[in-house]
Amino acid sequence: MEKAKLLVETAALAGEIMLVSGAEIYRVETTIQHILGLAEGWQGENIVLGTGIYLSLDDPEGETITLVRRVADRSTNLNRVYLANDISRQLCAGTITVEDAYQQLLQIQKTSIYRPAVKYLGYMGICMFFAVLFGGSLADGAAAMLIGFGLAVVMRLAKKIRFNDFCAEVVAAFFIGIAALSLKSTILPQINRDTVITSAIMPLVPGVTFTTAIRDTLNGDYSAGVTRMLEAVVTALAVAAGVGASMVLFQMLAGGEQLW
Repeated sequence: MEKAKLLVETAALAGEIMLVSGAEIYRVETTIQHILGLAEGWQGENIVLGTGIYLSLDDPEGETITLVRRVADRSTNLNRVYLANDISRQLCAGTITVEDAYQQLLQIQKTSIYRPAVKYLGYMGICMFFAVLFGGSLADGAAAMLIGFGLAVVMRLAKKIRFNDFCAEVVAAFFIGIAALSLKSTILPQINRDTVITSAIMPLVPGVTFTTAIRDTLNGDYSAGVTRMLEAVVTALAVAAGVGASMVLFQMLAGGEQLW
């Protein structure tokens, strides 16, 4: 009985890590089902939604283990999806024990894979290279890279203040607009404002979320697909609202100069 409970906890933890990290619903359900299948003589079932995991393990003798996990935070971290999936494969292959798998999953959940400095460089690189991809000049790339650093700082502060996702994205997009317009009107008048803003908002664009929503929908997980589709739409609205508000405010401060 104790081993069965640990197996359920391990399956739930693996599923939670994958769901939080942006895995598709069918992938999460398949991983959980494979782990539950290791309990010989028990019948395992699970249902995964965009906001929670429900699983049970039934014993023919009448014992039932049921577990529910609420999943509130979501991000995109394909490395964690891979690591959790790899541990489940090793467990099902018998190369590691349930105890080892549970401890490794706890380590994955607690460990921050990328240090803040690496994340800052990632934001800067994404913004700079998108500026080049959009046909911007070297000045556009430099401005986008500088704004990318500021965006990383803003997102980190928003997380510490515990803003919800919508508020954090509105504030971040507002910062991008103000920063780009300020650089254009002061030290870098030669930059293309539209290219810089478009490049700088790319780290906020919910591309992976939208793609995952489509895949969930095509796999028949309509509730999860609609949930993630709505999440992508809300994120896009937050970005648009933040940038739009920055342009309106800057136009007012600039004495009515037309910005678009």
